[in-house]
Amino acid sequence: MPGKAAPATAQQPATNGKAPANEEQALFSEHTPQGRLLAQRGLFAGPSDVVSKDLYSDITEGVASRKRDSVTLEPSARVSGNTYFGRFPASYWQRWTNVPTVTVEATVTGSGHLAVRASDVAGEPRTITATSVENAKQPRTVALEAKLDKFYDGGALWLDLETEAGERLTVSDVRWTVEPPEKVRPTAVTICTMNRADDCLKNLKALADSLPALDTLDAIYVADQGTDTVDSRDGFAEVAERLGAKLRYIKQPNLGGAGGFTRGLYEVAGHTETEHANVLFMDDDVLLEPDLVIRLTAFSNRAANPMIVGGQMLNQLHPNQLHVGAEYARLNTLEPGQPVEHSLSTADLLGVDEESGKPNRQERRLDAGYNGWWSCLIPYEVVKEIGYPMPFFFQWDDAEYSYRARAHGFPTVTLPGAGVWHADFHWKDWDEWHRYFNLRNSIITAALHSPFDLNVLSRVLMAQLVRYLLGMQYGLSATLIKAVEDFLEGPDILHDGGVAAMKEIREIRAQYPETKRYPATDVPGIASNDIGIINTAPRPSMQRLVLLKRILNRVLGKHRFALGAIPSDEAHWWHVSLFETAVVTDASQEGVRVRRYDRDRMFDLAKRGVRTIQRLRKEGRAVQAQYKRALPELTSRDNWTRLYRL
Repeated sequence: MPGKAAPATAQQPATNGKAPANEEQALFSEHTPQGRLLAQRGLFAGPSDVVSKDLYSDITEGVASRKRDSVTLEPSARVSGNTYFGRFPASYWQRWTNVPTVTVEATVTGSGHLAVRASDVAGEPRTITATSVENAKQPRTVALEAKLDKFYDGGALWLDLETEAGERLTVSDVRWTVEPPEKVRPTAVTICTMNRADDCLKNLKALADSLPALDTLDAIYVADQGTDTVDSRDGFAEVAERLGAKLRYIKQPNLGGAGGFTRGLYEVAGHTETEHANVLFMDDDVLLEPDLVIRLTAFSNRAANPMIVGGQMLNQLHPNQLHVGAEYARLNTLEPGQPVEHSLSTADLLGVDEESGKPNRQERRLDAGYNGWWSCLIPYEVVKEIGYPMPFFFQWDDAEYSYRARAHGFPTVTLPGAGVWHADFHWKDWDEWHRYFNLRNSIITAALHSPFDLNVLSRVLMAQLVRYLLGMQYGLSATLIKAVEDFLEGPDILHDGGVAAMKEIREIRAQYPETKRYPATDVPGIASNDIGIINTAPRPSMQRLVLLKRILNRVLGKHRFALGAIPSDEAHWWHVSLFETAVVTDASQEGVRVRRYDRDRMFDLAKRGVRTIQRLRKEGRAVQAQYKRALPELTSRDNWTRLYRL
């Protein structure tokens, strides 16, 4: 590997798939392993004080002092690694790799007991192997081996520690290791960023701090698409020096998340002659657990066959919550983010299941449909076989790519214990400009990878439109209509990677007052003291009858309430449709939006929407064929070369 060097700025990478004859070629060649392969570290505290140490290790009895890399148990204490980050996902390693055993290595001083324990699909614990340490005055290494042979449907391994009366034990540098492959894949992390310079820099520092342990990390690409750039920060030069030649900082046009993440695939393809390489996508604004890099890359290195390996998402505002264990998308009904059967969903990882009373642990092995690109590793073999991501700008690019890969024999695995903290999704309002890309790209994905039942799809879109109109979300209605219209334009709408569409949808939405957010104390035209909360009734038992009644009242201009405030979680169509003016809390909890009944706009949008959805029903099959024919060109290296203006 090259020694310390100034960070390079990739301006003119090779565009023919061949590695240039310079230092970058060395960055992306396979390595000869040096000893056993580190699969994960045993950590006892998180990367930030906002993260509970109980996610890493649990003091079940007595007193213990936990630091990032070590723990000290006082007499008569017990510490368990049966935690989110403490567990080794044995079921996934048995199913997807050809590794027969895993070894836990630790440095110990003092006296105490170490045991490797396991669970099964039902969460029942058992002891695999154990050892005692007596009066170790100098640090010594202890190694315990466990077979990966009884975990096919579920279960994990972890390390438990215990002291008796009069004993004191310190355990540090815990490492879970496996036999290495013949050659270790080179890996590049790709961070897509736009005007989140401080967040991105923080994660670069986290990677630099953990660099000695990240043996499989060969390069870090930063695709900076913003005007407030990362290299403008005072700390950038220092972290760039620490990362040396590993850091590849790129400034490029704003092509959204798809363009930012794809740049990493593009660069690796241009700088390697081996197809055995990995690219790890990572959002710029996550709270990073650097061990994620170790866990995902090790799993990929020992996978029996190439596959997409994703990390899980924990909610940043609620750091103990797991977003979802594994998810899939209902493509024909445009529903992403569906928890797979038996998956944890918005689960308190320090809490218990309400039905079983057992701790919230993901015991059962799950098959994912796709993985979000907050952290997701893609082997280069997949790129060579199926091409690059779609130029979607953002939204649904991750799902489309995984479903395309699956059709070519590359599954997606969401690996438990490999997690990052990302902004909670339910704190983001649905009524935003990015909803255009969500809708348009979901229809394209359905056209490419689902039966594309146009009757079902039309009913789904019509139901959404009716709910939006009843809820006085006229801008959101216009957003839906524009998304469907642009889908019907065919693949040419993707020619510029979404730049024009982003500008246009923002201009369209600016024409609708309810898309703007205000402080609750400064709502235009409404005195703050006149806005009182009016709560919703329960969900109607006869929804169709209530729906028809609400539609009729809207047509006739009848309202039960002239004005009222509605909490975000109660802004249901059956409630908002009772108001002439509703002041609705934004999902972000940072302000309110004012929805006002506008009969003329409602009728105009309803007519436009019906015409557009009828067009979809009639023309959708022919447009679907256009997207399928265009897929190879849209996902080609030449197309991305053009978009990057290289």
